Amino acid sequence: MDHSWTGLEQHLMGMATVKSRALLGLKSWPIEVEVHLANGLPSFTLVGLAQGAVKEARERVRCAIQQSGFDFPNNQRITVNLAPADLPKDSGCFDLPMALGLLAASGQLPPHALEGKAFMGALSLAGDLSPIRGALAMRLHAAHQGQAESWVLPPTSAEEAACVPGPPVWRARHLRDVVAHLRGEPLDDPQAWVRLDTPSLVHQPQLTDKDWSQVKGQLGAKRALEVAAAGRHSVLLQGPPGSGKTLLAERLVSILPPMQTEEALASAAMLSLNGHFQLSDWGRRAFRNPHHSATAVALVGGGVPPRPGEASLAHEGVLFLDELPEFHRPALEALREPLESGRITLSRARHHTEFPANFVLVAAMNPCPCGHLGSARACVCTPDQIQRYQGRVSGPLLDRIDLHVTVPTQSPQSVWQAPEGESSQVVQERTQAALARAIARQGKPNRALSVNELDQLRVADEARNLLMQACERLAWSARSVHRSLRVAQTIADLAQASTIERAHMAEALQYRMRI
Repeated sequence: MDHSWTGLEQHLMGMATVKSRALLGLKSWPIEVEVHLANGLPSFTLVGLAQGAVKEARERVRCAIQQSGFDFPNNQRITVNLAPADLPKDSGCFDLPMALGLLAASGQLPPHALEGKAFMGALSLAGDLSPIRGALAMRLHAAHQGQAESWVLPPTSAEEAACVPGPPVWRARHLRDVVAHLRGEPLDDPQAWVRLDTPSLVHQPQLTDKDWSQVKGQLGAKRALEVAAAGRHSVLLQGPPGSGKTLLAERLVSILPPMQTEEALASAAMLSLNGHFQLSDWGRRAFRNPHHSATAVALVGGGVPPRPGEASLAHEGVLFLDELPEFHRPALEALREPLESGRITLSRARHHTEFPANFVLVAAMNPCPCGHLGSARACVCTPDQIQRYQGRVSGPLLDRIDLHVTVPTQSPQSVWQAPEGESSQVVQERTQAALARAIARQGKPNRALSVNELDQLRVADEARNLLMQACERLAWSARSVHRSLRVAQTIADLAQASTIERAHMAEALQYRMRI
């Protein structure tokens, strides 16, 4: 094929610009990879606030170009600029655009073929394209910005990005395939360069091996978790070892209402940032169960560049904190703000990043160090030991948890003889109907109701009087009153009632009684 270029392209030979994208937090910023070749002492200079992983790209790109059968300009002075210069770049996704820029600047690739496309991908030493981190998150933010160029990505990353509707997404396997397509040359393998369409993603059911029917007995705790699922409320389960706290928490995701498309995209974007997203998990709510040795950064995120923590990875899903008092105090206190606002803001000297963290918190703890306080077995803990153990969880954090539930020990005979309970599908239908009532009324789950919106709720006089009496006798804070109202509204939605009655309020109040 004739590769003759225009006079302008020949005049600009030695200079090339390739479009790409940089990921900072959840935001995707357009990057221009500028490559310049000049006579002088041979060197390879990389500028533009490149971090360690990007600086190492020089050797990867050099080997990939040579191993792919192209000429590397060893006898020239190479300057690569990643613009804008003040934006940190830490990803290996700039390997591919740097290689293409070098080939275009050295006359091995027509520069006009790079127009209208954004290239991202890491290169192996042999020239194979490797997946990048956060492809779906980058694509989602770029779609909100209204970007118009098509994307060229490695396998797996291309499938991720194609989940978001927008301009075309092309999947390439090797640097040779990309160059051959841009030159207009035929490809030996038709799958080496493929345009991916937005798939018709079907929401997957939650894992069937953890069904709600497997929980026998514990009717009070099961009712509380049903209320939590319908209104996205946080729950504290307290009971002796082996009473079923973990069993209940692991099955909560199976009764949460199915995710909408926007919720599924937001959840997938968070998992994509850490490389945990898989297409087979599309539409499934995340269940995160960090170990109690997790630090505050592990829970809420941080680092340079900022990465999401467990709270954000559980976005639109469940965050389960087992053995709550064993967590480090600073880590637990860091969860106060996301429990209120549903988001985490990380402010640093050079950047400001915000991650969504709209999760259902399920915390579990024993009543005392030995775990048998209030059970059939004798507790061997002293009052001072019990007080110190329970005091590891601060009052302000407990005040932000909506439902406080006791999970008593059951005898083996009662568990074996108990009939099988309702399935997850049956309970999920109820929680979905209750959430639909809330969305139709106020456009959000009851957990997210503001103070002004709480004033607009329809509350019967008897129910309001009962709430005021409990507030006075128990010296509740205003936050406790507001959370009780939100829970009572969820209970009313489950009962398909248009007004919060006394029975709904009484049930909500019992969940606020400190254990």
